[in-house]
Amino acid sequence: MNIILILVNVLIFLYGFTLGGYSDDFIYRYGLIPANVFSASPGTGLADRACPFLTSMFLHGGWLHLIGNMLFLYIFGDNVEGRMGHFRYLVFYIVCGLIAALFQFVTNIHSIIPMVGASGAISGVLGAYMTFYPKSKILTLVPIFFFIQFIHIPAAVFIFVWFLIQFLSGLGTLNAPKETGGIAFWAHIGGFVAGLMLARFFDRRPYSREAAAGRYLH
Repeated sequence: MNIILILVNVLIFLYGFTLGGYSDDFIYRYGLIPANVFSASPGTGLADRACPFLTSMFLHGGWLHLIGNMLFLYIFGDNVEGRMGHFRYLVFYIVCGLIAALFQFVTNIHSIIPMVGASGAISGVLGAYMTFYPKSKILTLVPIFFFIQFIHIPAAVFIFVWFLIQFLSGLGTLNAPKETGGIAFWAHIGGFVAGLMLARFFDRRPYSREAAAGRYLH
């Protein structure tokens, strides 16, 4: 399922890429524009307002945006899918993406810039990975003075630092003008929190939940 999600994202991006000058129209139609959710524009039905919460998570603004997201999904998603199972993982991914979009909508309710990208859903995958595999090691590029070093650091440390950056950056966007674009930090935060909270409910290993319950009961 993780590979299928990657392929779907890539294929949709390539389709939008083939539209040439119409690709912007494609983004504005299927991306999530917070200001349009409560818009009184004629002919805008409930489906037109609600669908972008889902469709936006399969759109990307450029090659680097797509490659970065798919790389994170490829690295972390397969292990989380192995823990949840194929169908549960798909539902988990979509639910985290929807919650991420809702977070971005609530914190930027007047924005007229379309939000696109799988990063909200992938942030949920990171939250689940941190829940299931906090002690696993991740090979990471770390700048040390004038040198770049590859070192292994615990997944919990890597993801915590990533989340802290998202949170601090998100605080800086709260008063941004509605015309300002950039990175949807609050979608990342919302998706990550959703992943942390929901991961155990989607875990297909009953003994994991029983063990957790036992720790709290005693």
